[in-house]
Amino acid sequence: MLLKMTNLRSIINSAALLIFMFTAGAINAQEVIVTDSTAIDIESEIQAKTENKSGRFKVDGVAAVVGDFVVLESDIDKMYIELQSQGVSTQDVTNCNLAGRLMENKLYAHHAIQDSIIVSDSEINANIDQQLAYMTQQVGSLEKVLEFYKKETEAEFRAELFEINKQNRLASEMQRKIVEAVEITPEEVRAFFTSIPEEERPVFGDEVEIAQIVVKPEIPQEERQKLIDRLSEMRADVLENGASFATKAVLYSQDPGSRSSGGKITLTRQDPFVKEFKDAAFSLQEGEVSKPFQTEFGYHILTVDKIRGQQVDVRHILLIPDVTEATKQKAFDKVQNVRERINNNEISFSDAAREVSDEKETREGGGKLINPTTGDTRFELTKIDPLLYEQVVNLEKGKVSNILTDQDNTGRPFYKIITVTNRYPEHKANYAQDYNKIKELALRDKQLKAIEKWQKEKIGETYIKVNGEYRDCEYSSNWLKK
Repeated sequence: MLLKMTNLRSIINSAALLIFMFTAGAINAQEVIVTDSTAIDIESEIQAKTENKSGRFKVDGVAAVVGDFVVLESDIDKMYIELQSQGVSTQDVTNCNLAGRLMENKLYAHHAIQDSIIVSDSEINANIDQQLAYMTQQVGSLEKVLEFYKKETEAEFRAELFEINKQNRLASEMQRKIVEAVEITPEEVRAFFTSIPEEERPVFGDEVEIAQIVVKPEIPQEERQKLIDRLSEMRADVLENGASFATKAVLYSQDPGSRSSGGKITLTRQDPFVKEFKDAAFSLQEGEVSKPFQTEFGYHILTVDKIRGQQVDVRHILLIPDVTEATKQKAFDKVQNVRERINNNEISFSDAAREVSDEKETREGGGKLINPTTGDTRFELTKIDPLLYEQVVNLEKGKVSNILTDQDNTGRPFYKIITVTNRYPEHKANYAQDYNKIKELALRDKQLKAIEKWQKEKIGETYIKVNGEYRDCEYSSNWLKK
């Protein structure tokens, strides 16, 4: 039972490395070769795995065909090497295991297309921008990245990355669709828990409940107006003098994701952009330039390059307003004052959060944080962010931390204080105390069964051909249709 639950985590997690990352030549930001010496080692490993005993290179063959997709023998070799480069133990990993995983990925992607699942080109391109930026940062230049992956041009490399990322995203969305309708009842949760033998019940590590108060420095109105004026000048230069919007984006935009491409973004109404940005993008005609507008990220101007049905190609310039030393000091003094009031028992932490915290998501709940993984208020100490761990590991229940400095998604600093409202020592799973966690495990177990059922049905109705030595493998799924 516990083994099944462990396996399930890698099956239903949309970011699972083994399922979605490693396809033909798959490249992810985490897969970048950091040093030249490492690159040589990886390259020699690939060479060693692709040579036969006589020292000659074997011709790349087709290990399997799944629907419209092909699994090459070189894909399996690369997946093995990528696992090693990630620090994953490959001691018990066989080519048969890897072939099975790749065939699963192809099966999901194939049926995503059959089910008309749409993935956003803009999100894929944004992900590619991040991948290339990370790779370039790690190895020193884009030329070195292209040289290592044996690509002559950036356009060629981007085209290959696009297909890889799109296939992975299709597979991810297909899995999400399989499990999204799966629900669990309280009776099923209890039945799941009682079916686990006492000696096999999971042990939950030390957990804490945390609350925080956040105080952000104000942005002076003169700083806001300065950026609005700058953007207005750029807009006028484009409209009145024919200046290049793309060039201005490269030179001045503070959006790291689009700046290098001249501020270009492709989006649909369903894409996860903030409302103000989408409103501007879909209110303009081709060639129009918006007036400056504000989002949570800063101030923008935007122009529409092309409208293609429900999809638009836009360019934007983002300027991020900054805080001043005076407003930073004012915010620090404010959080220092509220900390003193709490320590002097003049106000409770929760009431202080409701009174002064600038974090809308937690303010009304007295500053209490919600665990995004489980949906409840508990955080297992061994699984929380390392920075948060350092802040709370030695903090006594009810005590208030020192003033901490953090930064928002634009890099602006803010100040916060934290308290631990509850601690739960390591213990074996208890149905009443740990209901939410047990419910999550029960739901995942039910999702696993749904995936197993879907996979069995789709393998039966999909064209699948397994070739050569891979026909001798023992797979957990019926890829050979015996």
